Amino acid sequence: MEITIPYKPREHQKIIHDNLKRWNVLVAHRRFGKTCLVLNELIRKCMTNTLSSPKYGYIAPTYRMAKQTAWSYLMEYTGTIPNVHYHETELRVDLPGKRRIQCFGADAYQNLRGMRFDGIVVDEIAMMPPAIWEVLRPALSDRKGWLIAIGTPAGHNAFFDLFENARTSKDWYSSVFKASDTKIIDEEELEASKALMSPEQYEQEFECSFDAGVLGGVYTRAMSDITDKGQITKIEYDPQHQVNTYWDLGIGDATAIWFAQNVGNRIHLIEYYENSGQSLEHYVKYLASKDFKYDNHYGPHDLKVRELGSGQSRVEIANNLGLYFTIVPKLSIEDGINAARMILPRCYFDKEKCKLGLEALRQYAWERNDRTGHIQNKPKHTWASHGADAFRYLAVGLNQSTQFASNIKYPKMGIV
Repeated sequence: MEITIPYKPREHQKIIHDNLKRWNVLVAHRRFGKTCLVLNELIRKCMTNTLSSPKYGYIAPTYRMAKQTAWSYLMEYTGTIPNVHYHETELRVDLPGKRRIQCFGADAYQNLRGMRFDGIVVDEIAMMPPAIWEVLRPALSDRKGWLIAIGTPAGHNAFFDLFENARTSKDWYSSVFKASDTKIIDEEELEASKALMSPEQYEQEFECSFDAGVLGGVYTRAMSDITDKGQITKIEYDPQHQVNTYWDLGIGDATAIWFAQNVGNRIHLIEYYENSGQSLEHYVKYLASKDFKYDNHYGPHDLKVRELGSGQSRVEIANNLGLYFTIVPKLSIEDGINAARMILPRCYFDKEKCKLGLEALRQYAWERNDRTGHIQNKPKHTWASHGADAFRYLAVGLNQSTQFASNIKYPKMGIV
């Protein structure tokens, strides 16, 4: 039976459809039609797959974005297929022959662990945590599934590294689609966009430049400065100095921890650890597994809030596990960011062990108005927020003397 999908690819979209390999990374300008392209590739591959019960995944930076951006298109393009069933609460489409396409958010990528897929699309990959690859690659192994990573640049991040590696690999298809080349957006509209945007913003969004940096990056200048000065290098643990840890504890979200030593006037960031979907006991065991001599463990003020389920605060739960927190002062996000900017010139990071945390600091950016492109006075909540928030607590903890701290500080005992 022949099925007609209401999708007519543009010239450059057709080029992509015709040249895809098992592994693919595509850099495309805004309004290229990325989402429509990849969803139709998913539908086509799903409907022509002869293996039993094929499963395909579409991943957006957040679950909310997956629902707002992809779900309506997915229903539209599959609407002509007989016996299709939609499960909106799961953003899942069941197609004939036990075929399935489901949308996910990278903000909960750990939930994908243990799943298997015949193909995955990663849309706007530049906005996702680099650690997502640790989950996606195994998910494609059983059935030798394929992957399309597509997005618009956001500085020299993991997307940039992936694209650079793909360019020199015969196993990957990679390509760049600039607005000036595709002509999808007319010249008048591009000129109007230029008038409203900075040159760097325009080059990134429409000409696919990785060199523009992260637009509206909170720490862009400071991170560039310490990089130029060689402060991101190899930093060894010094047993002559104690280690302080600085936490952003997530509830149903990621937890981030910076490990730091004060060495004279320098702050040595010797390690960064992040995970999600784990109990507090997991992190206590992780700290205990390190051959570090600890001093203080710093966390945000909301650790004192009692949880509905247990009736205990996370401070009390940690205390029962032998982990004792010092609560940093409650400052506004803006004041905390200013404190972080003040201490960054004193910071030296281990390039490898702090890799994910460094990426978070680079990617942490201010909200932008979608219509005007103007920067707003609050940071955007993304995967990078956890590492950036933990670093902000580090700055506040260092810059405030103990007399200003809400000094919930317990005797040094237990395993950490």
